[in-house]
Amino acid sequence: MKNDTFMKLKAMKLPAFAQAYQDQIDNEQEYLSIPFHERIMLMVDAEFDSRHNNNIQRLIKNAHFSISSAFLGNIDYLPDRHLNRALLGSLADNEYIRRGLNVILIGATGSGKTFISNALGVNACHSGYKTRHIRLPEFFIELEVARVQGQYQHVMRQYQKFALVILDEFLLVSATDREQRDLLELMECRCGQFSTIICSQFTPEGWHERLGGSALADSILDRIIASAYTMKIDGDISMRQRKRIIND
Repeated sequence: MKNDTFMKLKAMKLPAFAQAYQDQIDNEQEYLSIPFHERIMLMVDAEFDSRHNNNIQRLIKNAHFSISSAFLGNIDYLPDRHLNRALLGSLADNEYIRRGLNVILIGATGSGKTFISNALGVNACHSGYKTRHIRLPEFFIELEVARVQGQYQHVMRQYQKFALVILDEFLLVSATDREQRDLLELMECRCGQFSTIICSQFTPEGWHERLGGSALADSILDRIIASAYTMKIDGDISMRQRKRIIND
């Protein structure tokens, strides 16, 4: 009967519950003094925790982070970086996501923008938020391929479903007319409802020219900047160089 119950639990896709049940059977003497309802609670908790952790790992995997191990607690607050610790601390509770606000990270190559953005993304996944990290050039390529295949609206709807989108290497090069329209479409469907983290080497003033300097550029920037926290990352030595120096 015990083995039959174990197999039924597995068949009902309750593997952690089944394992906890088996553990109680194998170590029966240790559980005799525990009330029945508490023993049930232990098994339910095991299944709940397993599903919760599996969901987090699935969200992290599907987010396509470039640094999936990034963690807010591992950010280096070196003096010359002038990181806004208070701002990062406030972002840790994901209230900005619940309010549909954006985050702009500005810094030179190697300043650690990607690590910080990925740490915020991983943090969002731990709270159950569906997240996507992508380089802006790759985003434009993905849309172009979708356009050729007749899947443009489908792909754009997918990006509407993410609670958090991280756009890395934002406007590293000037956007074409079509890319400008694609970016406006993205920001229009996300503005005020979902959050976007933007990592760029340039300040928003520099974006305007790279977006053609037209009314279209104004529309895009308005949807990004009006509801965004902005943090500039300083430092004369890139984080990659710092790590190499430390390792040497």
